[in-house]
Amino acid sequence: MRWFREGIAGMAEITRDERGLSYWASIHGGPPRSWCHHGTFDGVEVFRGAPLFLPWHRAYLFLFELALQDQQPRARVPWWNWSSEAARREGLPEAFAQERVGGEINPLVSQPVLRGPGRERLPERTRRRPSPPRFLPPQREVERVLRLNNFTDFSTQLEQIHGAIHGWVGGTMSAVPTAAYDPIFWAHHSMVDRLWRIWQLRNPESTALVDVRDRPLAPFELTVGDVLDVTELGYDYASTTTSVDVDR
Repeated sequence: MRWFREGIAGMAEITRDERGLSYWASIHGGPPRSWCHHGTFDGVEVFRGAPLFLPWHRAYLFLFELALQDQQPRARVPWWNWSSEAARREGLPEAFAQERVGGEINPLVSQPVLRGPGRERLPERTRRRPSPPRFLPPQREVERVLRLNNFTDFSTQLEQIHGAIHGWVGGTMSAVPTAAYDPIFWAHHSMVDRLWRIWQLRNPESTALVDVRDRPLAPFELTVGDVLDVTELGYDYASTTTSVDVDR
């Protein structure tokens, strides 16, 4: 986690170009516009057509990690296993909740929300209001979703669990425009991406998303086909089970 922490701290210091944390956070929820793909928001369908929730966020994570490595070459985005027994007992991982590490302020706890044309540093900072740990989804619920053979069913139900985690963290994470400013957003979505990878390994014959392989994942110069195989992106997850905590 040290390398991830150092990478986030370095990105947070850059506020006026595309290397900075605020730039990457604004891609998700704006301004000037929100690019993220979600099937529903507050129960209302906001996207029709192929379910691009998983491929779009994979592209987002991949390119964010490259920016992170510009600041700390050894950094990787970790995953937060919010379905583990430890999470359901303790809540937020200590790495994201401990106010100080080595006598210094922990940059994974909170970051400024920089918005507007000049990336103004507003008084607002990311904040959390987590619910009791027992309300996090149990492993049996995650495993139930992983057993779904149909990709659309899997993607839809995984997205619903993903949304519940945003709500569980509360505060900044519970709103699309500000969620990605919270450093735990990246560990959360890394877990979601990992679960998709597990599903892909369990369903190697799936033809999911084949019809939209050429669909661009704007604003990135990547298509759906570019992100279907994580090994072609140069990474993989250390575990293909659902019982590992924050790691990658």
